Amino acid sequence: MKCASSFTFSKALNFGSLAARSLNSCIIFPLKCSIRTGRMESNDNNGNLKDNDGGSRGAFIVLEGLDRSGKTSQSSKLLSFLEGLGHPTELWRFPDRTTSIGQMISAYLSNQSQLDDHTIHLLYSANRWEKSSLMETQLKSGTTLVVDRYSYSGVAFSSAKGLDFEWCKAPEIGLLAPDLVLYLDIPPEKAAERGGYGGERYEKLEFQRKVAECYQALRDPSWKKIEREKQIIVLHK
Repeated sequence: MKCASSFTFSKALNFGSLAARSLNSCIIFPLKCSIRTGRMESNDNNGNLKDNDGGSRGAFIVLEGLDRSGKTSQSSKLLSFLEGLGHPTELWRFPDRTTSIGQMISAYLSNQSQLDDHTIHLLYSANRWEKSSLMETQLKSGTTLVVDRYSYSGVAFSSAKGLDFEWCKAPEIGLLAPDLVLYLDIPPEKAAERGGYGGERYEKLEFQRKVAECYQALRDPSWKKIEREKQIIVLHK
């Protein structure tokens, strides 16, 4: 597919890596240019996450996967688990449909409005940008964020429509990169068997197959792939 063949990046700018967490050095999606962006600092010698001022911070954990892959269930279980360990934790979801931009996205997803593919892609990105300052504030305060979908979904879904892969990545440059990406790997055919499938615009089997291919182009060795075809509690553990 186009999304796979056009995707190239430097190993030194591996957007999923846990190395080099300076607030001014790394980018979530590397392009062929040098750009100063936001990213949190890495671990100290005791394994604690630090920001660039030396203070403790929360972890930034993203769950990705196809529609109906179980992200919502697993995000909620992870939230409960981390809270049970005493970690201040919040669950975020993108798109955030509570904002004005999010409401436009929600109307599009429920087939109540029609938008050009480029337009809706930029709205998805704007939805993440309007939350980025609060995200950084929460992480620096020591709150761990479990995030259901992030920039990778935006690129995978839009490029599956045929939009240029590099163009899809460009609006994401500057957003904070996660510490960990958990990819729930499920065959599109299995996801289509789950209850309620087909209720939203993107829940079409052939399209989800294309999205899966584009996710493959985005993934790097730092992602943790989790086989989705297990019982929910087994998958959670």
